[in-house]
Amino acid sequence: MSTTPPAEVVVTASMVSSLVRTQHPTYAGPVRLVANGWDNAVFRLGASWSVRLPRRAVAVPLLVNEQRWLPRLAALLPVPVPVPVAVGAPAGAYPWPWSINSWLPGHPAGTVPVARRGAFAADLARCFASLHVPAPPSAPDNAFRGVPLAARAAAVRDRLATLASPDPAGLHRVWSEALAAPPWTGPPVWLHADPHPANLLVGDDGRLAALIDFGDLTAGDPATDLAAAWTVFDPPARAAFRAALSALVPVDPATWQRARGWALSIGAAIAASSADNPAMAAIGAHTLEQVLLPD
Repeated sequence: MSTTPPAEVVVTASMVSSLVRTQHPTYAGPVRLVANGWDNAVFRLGASWSVRLPRRAVAVPLLVNEQRWLPRLAALLPVPVPVPVAVGAPAGAYPWPWSINSWLPGHPAGTVPVARRGAFAADLARCFASLHVPAPPSAPDNAFRGVPLAARAAAVRDRLATLASPDPAGLHRVWSEALAAPPWTGPPVWLHADPHPANLLVGDDGRLAALIDFGDLTAGDPATDLAAAWTVFDPPARAAFRAALSALVPVDPATWQRARGWALSIGAAIAASSADNPAMAAIGAHTLEQVLLPD
């Protein structure tokens, strides 16, 4: 198991304070680190804002995609998303663009016990039903999400060969079945493309409060996002999610079959790269456990 990719630029609170103070002083306030992810560092700025900054060069075009497209996608969705309120430029020791976003209240769905996540299953179904509309040709490309599952076959099989699992044969069977499903033939639709619990915020009432981290934003097969049925939920909540979505938009069995494959792909990637992140490791383990269960 590998670890979170190292930062190419170590972003500090003092660096963020300087960037905000010199470029967007109306937002200036206390700064504290909230998260260091694979691609971005996120800081809370005062009471109402957050700052999102790439920590690796590979994340820069992803942040630019968010800056361009999230204002449009926010209008589609029934819950808030982190729309940039100000865009920052490289300065001093920081070499890349960055964003100031509204601070979205809530706590990551990964901190909610799995058995209680059914409370927001229908909310997430409504989000995806609203988001999955045809995207324009200028939508961001993504070689890793939204594509035909066959494009991920080599990477998934390599990861399955190295992961510790109580049922490796079962995981290979799930993957083979997903590859055998008829491909998506509809138009490319907008995708969040990283549908796991760390990217969902839940309110104190247990309902879905926000959808965050659109770094993988792209267009393609909606099955990519429907992987949430396995990355987020247990069997009862999964059934509720599937029923709620099917009441809103038609979802054929092949799409659910591909979605299980996408869940395996995403879960294997998380499990293989989270040796230093227990919360993400738990998400990976949960997903690989869930895809093995019968419907």
